[in-house]
Amino acid sequence: MAAVTRKFTMTQKFHRRRSHRQPYPVRTITTRSQGMASGCFFERLPAEVFDMVLDRLSVLEISVFSMVSKAISRYIVNHISTQTWRNRMILQKLQHCSSPSSPPPKEDPATLGHYKALGLLFKRCTLLLPTKDRLKFIYSKFSQVPCFMMEQCTASTGCPFFSSYGVFLQTLIAGWDELECHRVFNFLCDFTNLPRKIELVVTGKPGACQRLELQIRGFCRQVLLEPWSSRRDTLFWLTRILQSWPMVSQARLLFILYGPRLPDGSLGWQEQLGAGVAQCSLWDLAKAVILLHSDLEARDWTTDTVLAILEELTVLPQAWHVESVARLLILCGNSLCYSILASKALNGRLFEISRLLVYLILVCEKDGYCMNWSVRMVQQVCQVFLSPSDRWSFIQSVENMFSEVTMEMYEVVMAGNRHEDMETFQSLLNASAHFHTEIVYMFLKKD
Repeated sequence: MAAVTRKFTMTQKFHRRRSHRQPYPVRTITTRSQGMASGCFFERLPAEVFDMVLDRLSVLEISVFSMVSKAISRYIVNHISTQTWRNRMILQKLQHCSSPSSPPPKEDPATLGHYKALGLLFKRCTLLLPTKDRLKFIYSKFSQVPCFMMEQCTASTGCPFFSSYGVFLQTLIAGWDELECHRVFNFLCDFTNLPRKIELVVTGKPGACQRLELQIRGFCRQVLLEPWSSRRDTLFWLTRILQSWPMVSQARLLFILYGPRLPDGSLGWQEQLGAGVAQCSLWDLAKAVILLHSDLEARDWTTDTVLAILEELTVLPQAWHVESVARLLILCGNSLCYSILASKALNGRLFEISRLLVYLILVCEKDGYCMNWSVRMVQQVCQVFLSPSDRWSFIQSVENMFSEVTMEMYEVVMAGNRHEDMETFQSLLNASAHFHTEIVYMFLKKD
């Protein structure tokens, strides 16, 4: 058998040489959040040193610093939760009213600015918490401030530090939606027991709880109403305060919030019963009524509702003097004034309309308003009466009331020796002359 010849190819054997060169380092990009998670410079600092750094920063700088990362935000939350920080940054910034008899200190712009910065700090460092948890956290830090707790404040005529609280709250919740603001109001009601306090003053005798009335007025106005520059925001909070009460209580609460005050700081419940109430005393009350009537969507306050509140308002605690009612209606503007008069006209209350119109004319004369306004108002009310006989009865009633009111004032002047009564009597005579002059001129101009 022939031998099998195998052919093999010789190959050279190579040995892999081990390289002694180091491999190139792998380059990676680390984000800020990844870097903080792995430990940043501030996290590697001892806690005592980090506290010293935060103590050197202003409240506004700490609020900016809290937005760097979650870790730093958590540390800042713990830092501002310490009793030392609260005593230094919250409590010591307020000069408490030491005694009820001492006058409360005036608002300090620096204090307001400080509490605005505090509002920004708490807004930023609790940004990731639910609304309920945010409010609980803030309550735990501010519950030790006596001036922020209505029953603990010692000011007798309203605490000016409510303004600091209002600036803080406005900064904190700026930009929150309506649902969250509802939660804030409900939380504040529970926090301050506000509904119970309001119930005490609106169901009791007016002026019986003077101190509580002024505390409710100061808290609601300075904390909830006045910090807002937008009329819509102010209307939202005023609606929250009033809406849960019946109409009679709404009128009384509106007077507590915006009614005139006496020189000693108490509410002037009896001032409107006389004729000498000043125009400036009713201006805040008129602006509040106008604000309620300005709800164009009419979701909460219709014209009929506002008119009913006005009717209730002008009999607190007793029926107001007609001149005080007339002055308030003029301040409330043409629309509300006409609506009140037209409502009385439709209900056939000629005596009330005539007397109110005479005093509207008198107030125009005394307060320097254009008499042409009162003439046009009489014209508009006259159009409410459909038949010529009803219009003639209305005109006769107004003229007869002029004579009646003139005789009443004349008897008052003759019975006493008061200079104010003589001035009012002279103003009425001048008002009658100017009013009728405007009417004659109007008819002559038409011809």
